[in-house]
Amino acid sequence: MHLGIATLAPMKNAKRLFLAVLALVALPAAVLGVVGVELSSHPHQPSALGAPKPLTNDLLATLGEPGPVELETINSADWAVERGGLINLDHPTAKAAGLTAEDEPIQVFFHALRHPTKGLFIVDTGVESALRTAPEKAAVHGIVSSALKLEETLKVREPLGEWLAKQSQPLAGVFLTHLHMDHILGMRDVPAGTPVYSGPGETSPRAFLNVLVKPVTDRSLEGKAPLSEWPYRPETSGPFEAAVDIFGDGTVWALSVPGHTPGSTAYLVRSTKGPVLLMGDASHTRWGWEHDVEPGTFTADAPRGIESFKKLRAFAQAHPEVEVRMGHQH
Repeated sequence: MHLGIATLAPMKNAKRLFLAVLALVALPAAVLGVVGVELSSHPHQPSALGAPKPLTNDLLATLGEPGPVELETINSADWAVERGGLINLDHPTAKAAGLTAEDEPIQVFFHALRHPTKGLFIVDTGVESALRTAPEKAAVHGIVSSALKLEETLKVREPLGEWLAKQSQPLAGVFLTHLHMDHILGMRDVPAGTPVYSGPGETSPRAFLNVLVKPVTDRSLEGKAPLSEWPYRPETSGPFEAAVDIFGDGTVWALSVPGHTPGSTAYLVRSTKGPVLLMGDASHTRWGWEHDVEPGTFTADAPRGIESFKKLRAFAQAHPEVEVRMGHQH
């Protein structure tokens, strides 16, 4: 999903958000529309964890063997957003199927990785406990929450804080697929000082609507460690633009899949039940993935997003033993 750049909310709420921004800022809209505001002012730094390494044929040949990492996907909340953001409704296949711009039911996930020696990590963050217990104090509140109709449409199931309280080991780190709100809404439940990792350039996109989004993003990240950016090194022969071996043992990989955002990252996990690909919002929905239809208007750079989508599809077809988990649907 895309809650950070050009389409903060379902399109029917875009006009209300636009007018709200005009009421909140002093600069002329024409100036802001050109200059924009960055997504976050949270500090970032190169990651000391992980090393760039191509996914070679030797490594891929052993992909089907069970790995040592226990993997669990948790549905933190149910929601519904405009389908045209999730699926390209102008695609011939979508048109032939008669898909229309209605609300699409989705889930807000986080994934838990338990490495036998490195500890407990999560991919993305679900939603914070305050969205259930005190929504007026949550990172997303006020005009943004109202425009998104969160109290009406978002059903909290398992906030990150409640889940963490039941774990027997501390959280060792957070791996983000990207920095949009629906992937960091649980960040306030992350203990202070916990390392946080993302692809490069996630804080830098500038847009007019970030006038509203930036405060939510910065509140979510306030008091957290600087974003450590994966040290991607461009490749020409691998299946993706770049790959990072996170722990140095070939068990968890960060894969560069830009387009939805500049630093969008997928994660390949060699789990105890076989390899799993966590795509993030490079593909939001089951229908889009199964029908070879890329995401819609929630993607910032559509041509680059299509390229990453096709690379993920090609990888999955070449390695059918890999289980694929989409960004917002089972």
